[in-house]
Amino acid sequence: MIEIVKKTNIDFMGFRKIAFLISGILMALGIIGIIQVANGTANLGIDFAGGTAVMLKFEKPVTLQQVRAVLESKGVKDFELQDFPTVNKVLVKIKKKEKKLGAISDRIISSLKEGFKDNKITVDSTMEIGPKVGSKLRRDAMWAIVAATIGILIYIAWRFQFRFSVGATIATFHDVLAVLGIFNITGREINLVLVSALLTIAGYSLTDTVVVFDRIRENLRFISKETLEAVFNRSINEVLSRTLITSITTLLAALALFLFGGAVIHDFALAMILGITVGTYSSIFVASPIVLMWKGKGPLIKKK
Repeated sequence: MIEIVKKTNIDFMGFRKIAFLISGILMALGIIGIIQVANGTANLGIDFAGGTAVMLKFEKPVTLQQVRAVLESKGVKDFELQDFPTVNKVLVKIKKKEKKLGAISDRIISSLKEGFKDNKITVDSTMEIGPKVGSKLRRDAMWAIVAATIGILIYIAWRFQFRFSVGATIATFHDVLAVLGIFNITGREINLVLVSALLTIAGYSLTDTVVVFDRIRENLRFISKETLEAVFNRSINEVLSRTLITSITTLLAALALFLFGGAVIHDFALAMILGITVGTYSSIFVASPIVLMWKGKGPLIKKK
């Protein structure tokens, strides 16, 4: 009912070589990220690496330099700080590989309360995860992504054809790898929140790809005078306005979360913004060209 763009005639399939080059770089970054996560050399969150996280609320504003000075004076080492100045909160994180974390959180709390006697401190939350638990969570997260990808492969193969499922699966895996690679190369923390975002991105990417595939299938049934490449281009141009409306609407929601949702879901919202952008790109420039280039037996669709 609403058209952002009028009728277009863009040769999307003509850009597939350039698109494959860009996608190859993005997937390479993601593969590097997976290797580093598996080896434990990436910037892993406490969920995966093990350690202690304490969220503290101060009655009066404090700076990270003041908190750092107090902790260092009390002998606390190898910690990371993150401030939330609008609510006077500070997050203290210590990643430890020892089997027993001990009373690290108690030591952090007592040290800061002693160092800020005239500033009332309230403990918002504490979290302690051992390295064995973190390793198991990291392994389970990878298996969750693999299981989701296999599910997509089976679903598209059942609904369309096997070569369609290959295109959709590669496009979905491409989106997950791209977001993971960008997070890894920019040094952002990789944790369970990011895994949740990656699984959400996989679902969004699949939905967008299915819309394009539905139009391709419909046109293949009734158009017999055009080449296969022309039918693919026609189909993508016909759903382009719908795709852009969906992507922009979802991006606005993710952007609102990113700007106003607070620090807790900041990384989730950022991952969604990246995933929606890459997912829209992949449904046009990755999934469809792979189906077009796939040399399977028999026609893609029986014509009517």
